[in-house]
Amino acid sequence: MQRAARAFWLRSPGHGEIREVALPDPADGEVLVRTLFSGVSRGTETLVFRGGVPESQYGVMRAPFQEGDFPGPVKYGYLNVGLVEEGPRELVGRTVFSLYPHQTRFVVPASAVTPVPDSVPAARAVLAGTVETAVNAAWDAAPMLGDRIAVVGAGMIGASVAAVLARFPAVRVQLVDANPARADIARALGVDFALPEEAAGDCDLVVHASATEDGLARSLELLAPEGTVLELSWYGDRRISLPLGEAFHSRRLVVRSSQVGTVSPARGSRRTFADRLALALDLLADPAFDALITAECAFDELPDVLPGLASGDLPGLCLRVRYDR
Repeated sequence: MQRAARAFWLRSPGHGEIREVALPDPADGEVLVRTLFSGVSRGTETLVFRGGVPESQYGVMRAPFQEGDFPGPVKYGYLNVGLVEEGPRELVGRTVFSLYPHQTRFVVPASAVTPVPDSVPAARAVLAGTVETAVNAAWDAAPMLGDRIAVVGAGMIGASVAAVLARFPAVRVQLVDANPARADIARALGVDFALPEEAAGDCDLVVHASATEDGLARSLELLAPEGTVLELSWYGDRRISLPLGEAFHSRRLVVRSSQVGTVSPARGSRRTFADRLALALDLLADPAFDALITAECAFDELPDVLPGLASGDLPGLCLRVRYDR
């Protein structure tokens, strides 16, 4: 009997649809997963939805289980939590996280799923990929005791980074955003908040995640001499100006990139992708991370909801997608 599933596809930039797909029987070493929840990464996925991935980055931006090609038709996504229905005995019945797109059921190698700890609700586990990015950023940043840190941009990634860094001992962490409503999210995460013009300066480290030119400029202004901006923003096909005049050289400032596609070189030979994801899932035992999930829709509603998310008409951070049996 042929198994059926339904998947969300980007038909063309700005236009999504639900498609019927046929599933194979799982082979040895594979699992059949029924999706419980998936998450929409507001930054990357809405950029893909708008068709904003530069052609030079098509290969770099491919998701692990992507089908089709940019700018479309393409099946894209990487925040999926589901229940293993068939597969190795030790996984059947387990809730697992995987980097699979938005689809009701799917078959993948057992090695591609990570069991969700009992301490983490399935509905919160959709944040695992986002918190994994934050873990990698923290490894790249390598903060020291007593560091003064700002995180500029209180989106999904920035808020997650601030929450992770605030757990380091004896550091000052402030989350900075132009939207005063993000103060509530910072408060829920246990992090200090400031508007850009009120942010505390003299920072040893600024993590930039606003994906705006103004945010990057303000990040440089907040640095102490010889401080570092760790750039997490993904600008897609947009060009931005970087203010490297005035005191940039005399203050010996540094701008570094961080990218989740590789394990931080600071941990490279000792940590794996699996280690990083397992750590992210452990951190999600903290219910404070629920503050990052600000909207929810049913799977069938996704084609109608994503345009509003991409245009900014639907505010908030993570959109959680709910699946019915």
